[in-house]
Amino acid sequence: MTPYKSKTLATWLALLLGSFGLHRFYLHGFGDRLAWLHPLPTLLGLYGLQRMDQLGQDDRLSWLLMPLLGLMLVNAMICGIVYGLTPDEKWDAGHNPGAAPRATGWGPVIGVVACVLLGGTSLMTTIAFSAQRYFESQVETPQ
Repeated sequence: MTPYKSKTLATWLALLLGSFGLHRFYLHGFGDRLAWLHPLPTLLGLYGLQRMDQLGQDDRLSWLLMPLLGLMLVNAMICGIVYGLTPDEKWDAGHNPGAAPRATGWGPVIGVVACVLLGGTSLMTTIAFSAQRYFESQVETPQ
């Protein structure tokens, strides 16, 4: 018998540690290839953030790496939103076949609200940072 997969826990894992793929590891196990694609871009984005902190905003490598962190955060928040808004019957049919249905209550709903807030902020920040850096790189410096 497979263990029960909680919709609430999956939503909150996506919110808190989803950029590292923990929500996918929880739902699909360590054999999930998509889950293993999450940690590297997240770590590269964190490295870009560290580089910018140390070297300043003119470091071009950090320009390339930091948006990876934002995109991975947005990806995780979208997963959290999808998990939290999935009807309980459909969730149990897909992740807990044969188990007795369980009502989830407000846990996933609160997680979805937090995912929308953090995901929207991450998306807008990533777009703004990337656009600013792109347009600054297009301006020719006077000689």
